[in-house]
Amino acid sequence: MHRGLVRTLILLPGTVLVFIPAAILAITKDSHFSAKFAAPGQTLFWLALSSALSGLTLSIWALTLFLKVGQGTPAPWDPPKKLVVRGPYRYVRNPMITGALLMLLAEAMLLQSWPIAIWLVLFFIGNSVYFPLVEEKGLEKRFGNDYREYKANVPRWIPRLRAWNQWKDDLPMGDQ
Repeated sequence: MHRGLVRTLILLPGTVLVFIPAAILAITKDSHFSAKFAAPGQTLFWLALSSALSGLTLSIWALTLFLKVGQGTPAPWDPPKKLVVRGPYRYVRNPMITGALLMLLAEAMLLQSWPIAIWLVLFFIGNSVYFPLVEEKGLEKRFGNDYREYKANVPRWIPRLRAWNQWKDDLPMGDQ
């Protein structure tokens, strides 16, 4: 297993998707906002399942590309050494956050929990502030004009309808 990956998974998605929602559930346990599981007979259950699977698939795909192509992790203490512009990164700059948002949405729907839905919104707002002020400035320093060109052509949150194909590397079709 990649060095530091376990720590990265526990600290980053673990906190966002497990620890904070568990704390929310514990705090709201005996309140009007307590969780009520959606049953398989409810449409909400199937929407939640679809959202969870989409988010997990997207996150694993993006993480795999970070490890293999970028030679790093999403963690600030072990960032990618190469700019990743393959797979979902050709459509949107932050597919791992999109995946996490989809999984949080699934948790909120499956547990029918407004407090977890509020946490989803707060998580998105926090990332909407962090990325342009910190993350993107660091990427510009590390990757220079390559990142600026990528940033100018690939949206931060809402995916492009078509993959950005202007990257200068000649990629085998399976990597795109």
